[in-house]
Amino acid sequence: MIAILPFEEKHWEPVRDIYAEGLKTRNATFETEVPMDSFWVRKFHLHLFWVATSEGNVVGWAGLQPVSPRKVYEGVVEVSVYIHPGHTGKGIGSTLMKHLIGQSEKAGIWTLYASIFPENRASIKLHLANEFREIGYREKIAQLDGKWRNTVLFERRSKKVGL
Repeated sequence: MIAILPFEEKHWEPVRDIYAEGLKTRNATFETEVPMDSFWVRKFHLHLFWVATSEGNVVGWAGLQPVSPRKVYEGVVEVSVYIHPGHTGKGIGSTLMKHLIGQSEKAGIWTLYASIFPENRASIKLHLANEFREIGYREKIAQLDGKWRNTVLFERRSKKVGL
């Protein structure tokens, strides 16, 4: 059974470790170094940051972070969802995504945004299954390990907020 809990400081190490596994794939983020302390999580809205647990162990996490400090964009956030590689294919990503969609709407968020490497088919499938739509493509937007990479842009507009 998967439980979704608000992130707490005690979750920092497993969240960091799951993020580290994502970095190793080179298809999850442009970041190349694992953050060493929990200061990193402050880029997320702390009331919109969760962990998925199974039998008391953190097996995934999801967070929403602002895309801009400007007031007019306060209802637009970027989505991050990471699953421990030993727990993929078990519906954890879907459970986290459904939770974050519901909680984001309760918080007044009207647009969820994601920038995904085209090679990350699992993430693209997860977003499309949760009513995200492809809105663009950024060609050679940044380098990772000295290689130019592209990203596909997705968004999900709330049916409850901002209409």
